[in-house]
Amino acid sequence: LTGTSREQRAFQYLLTHAIPGDPHHILQTFDQWCYHCEHLSCVGPDKGRIVERVLLEQAPLRVLELGTYCGYGTVLLAQGLPPGARLYTIEGDPRHAAVAEKVIRLAGFSEQTVELIVGPSEEVIPRLREKHGLMNANLVFMDHWKRCYLRDLQLLESHQLLAEGAIILADNVLFPGAPHFLQYAKTCGKYHCKVHRARLEY
Repeated sequence: LTGTSREQRAFQYLLTHAIPGDPHHILQTFDQWCYHCEHLSCVGPDKGRIVERVLLEQAPLRVLELGTYCGYGTVLLAQGLPPGARLYTIEGDPRHAAVAEKVIRLAGFSEQTVELIVGPSEEVIPRLREKHGLMNANLVFMDHWKRCYLRDLQLLESHQLLAEGAIILADNVLFPGAPHFLQYAKTCGKYHCKVHRARLEY
C-alpha cells in the first residue's frame, strides 16, 4: 500500500532513529523495528550472540557471507572483525542489495572493509578469487536460500576457497531446514559438526 518494501521501511526507521557510524546501535534499532513494527528475517540478537562468540574466538581475517539480505548480519559480522580483516558478502536480489549497501555504509563500514557483491551465489563463488581477490575464507556465514547451502558449500570446496580450519556457520538448518546440507556436513568426513539450539529470530 505504501509503495515501499518492508526492507525500505526498516531503513527509513534506521535513518530516523539510529546513530550513524555506530554498528551496535544500528543493530539495536533494527531489533526494535523487528520486535515492534514488522518482522524481517534477520539473524536477530539471540543467534547474533553465537556469531559474535565465534568471531571473538576465531578472529578471522577473511569472511564470506552468503545472503546479505538487508545488511543486519553483515553489520554484525563487520563489527566483530579484527583489524585488517575483510568481509565479502553476496546478495542475489538487487532490491535487497540496494538497501543493504545503505545500511552497511550507515554503520560506518567502507568498501575496503566490506565488499557487497550482487548476483546469484552459484555465479559469484567461482569468480571470487579472480574477480574479487578472495584467496580463501576463514569463516563462511550462510544465511541465504536453504536449498543452496549444500551446492554452495561444495562450490567453495571445489574452488578451494576454504582456508585450512575454516569455520562454516549455517543459519536455520533445522527449521525451515537444510537436511541435505546437514547430512553432508555430518557424514563427508571433512567437518566437525555442532548444532546450536536457538530460537527463531524475533
